[in-house]
Amino acid sequence: MRVQYSLFVVLAAALAISVAGCGKKESSESAPPAATGTAPAATPIDPATAGSVEGSVKLDGPAPKGKKINMAAEPSCAAAHATPATDEEVAVGEGGGLGNVIVYVKEGLGNRTFETPKTAVTMDQKGCMYSPRVVGLQAGQTLEVRNDDKATHNIHPVPKFNREWNKSQPAGAPAIAESFAREEVAIPVKCNVHPWMKSYIAVFKSPYFQITGTGGSFSLKNLPPGTYTIEAWHEKYGTTSQTVTIGAKESKTINFVFKAAAGD
Repeated sequence: MRVQYSLFVVLAAALAISVAGCGKKESSESAPPAATGTAPAATPIDPATAGSVEGSVKLDGPAPKGKKINMAAEPSCAAAHATPATDEEVAVGEGGGLGNVIVYVKEGLGNRTFETPKTAVTMDQKGCMYSPRVVGLQAGQTLEVRNDDKATHNIHPVPKFNREWNKSQPAGAPAIAESFAREEVAIPVKCNVHPWMKSYIAVFKSPYFQITGTGGSFSLKNLPPGTYTIEAWHEKYGTTSQTVTIGAKESKTINFVFKAAAGD
């Protein structure tokens, strides 16, 4: 009896150890894996040393007259304009200030990384025209395209380095939300339904960009000290750039001038 009892104790102990071991193994296997592929943290900018680059963009020479747009094919859009709509390719204000120019830091930021804004950038369609004509946003940031017209539109960006998409948007439809993964200046946008509709989307890796109004002014703030290539882009007149160096808390002024095309 003692032998049988001793054997029973030994078997019970072995079974307990086996169950405990299996329990530990199961717990280890069910633990969640370590997170991988997370986005790098944004490089901090020291506000105590940050500077700025500001200035203006002007057109040298007479501005071309906007060409009238025939919207007879879409009466609801034609009715949205008090006077016949004209092409907005060149928008010039008093003193020759040139609008719809993208001014941005092209080079000089090195390997700095930046947070993607959580707020969306909006592009509207009003009177069969894109508004604004030129849109800027950071890579990964949401673009919302709205249709305020009674007509159906077709939004068709044609990028070189980003994913191309082509979406129909009937009147009253919800906003279309899209984003672009790579920097690209600038992506043409067309409407396959209304051939006169044209816009541009500029995508940047940093927040250092601005699109001028008809006053032509721009300001790139909160730049760390360094040497930068600042580029100005316009859909008709092309690009021009300047190199500027700013020290701690320094503000530099640069100006860009585009020459009116012959025959305008």
